[in-house]
Amino acid sequence: MKFSKLNSQQKGSFLAFIGVIFITPDSLLIRLSSIETWGMLFYRGFIPFVAVLLGLVIFYKKDFYKALVNIGYTGIFYSISFSICNITFIISIQNTNVANTLIMVAMAPMLSALLAAFFLKEHTDKKTWIAIFITFLSVAFIFYDSIQLGNLLGDIFGFITALGLAINANLARFAKKRDLVPAAVIGKLGTAVFAFFFVQSFALNNYDIFIIPLMCIMCVAIPFVLVTIAPRFITAAEVNLFFLLEVILGPIWVWLVIKEQPSLETIFGGIIIIITIAIHSFLALKKT
Repeated sequence: MKFSKLNSQQKGSFLAFIGVIFITPDSLLIRLSSIETWGMLFYRGFIPFVAVLLGLVIFYKKDFYKALVNIGYTGIFYSISFSICNITFIISIQNTNVANTLIMVAMAPMLSALLAAFFLKEHTDKKTWIAIFITFLSVAFIFYDSIQLGNLLGDIFGFITALGLAINANLARFAKKRDLVPAAVIGKLGTAVFAFFFVQSFALNNYDIFIIPLMCIMCVAIPFVLVTIAPRFITAAEVNLFFLLEVILGPIWVWLVIKEQPSLETIFGGIIIIITIAIHSFLALKKT
């Protein structure tokens, strides 16, 4: 079936799902790389910026400048929020336990639904709220043993990251008749510029010369394009719900390649997340 013949729910779910699938090896590639944190953030901003910018120039050709200007004020806010979101995630990881950060990020679907109701007057249906709470509790179950107290700064930045994800998805939903991919590209440039001032070394050693470009194209550039487009067709909460698949699929990639076995909590919680999102998607598609 051609993409153009799909209904809005099918298009949005397909884009969000494929985008997140491309993200899932991210944790593995980060583990395999040896580059320091700010160098990683710089390349994750700069390489996707160049790759998607070239793609946009080829796609729009003479209309590229028009597409850039057409992002409007919504696109400017999207660029800023998108860039901040990338930066605060790294700062959160540096200042608190990874589990704390991921618990905070798991709040993104809930925050998306609240923002949509308040600003877009778009009320989230009951099945989506149920899916949000089940998946959030599943993430909490996976990481409950690793959660630490006393890391308030990192937790705050983790919450800002979740809020940023929610704002981004709602801005894309609000401006669904505009192409905000150019705005996301600008956001990636902002991320690279910020990280540039903290990078200790730009050198890519050994396998990093292959791992970093692969990660930046496959796990960053392609997903952010797809996830930026997805809210045109489905709600912001539904888009961010798909992101929780990374919580279980990411560790599976790590397990398959470097034999780091996931905990029982990760397996059980992950199964619940997958089943919940699958049922939610099935019911949403059945309704259309």
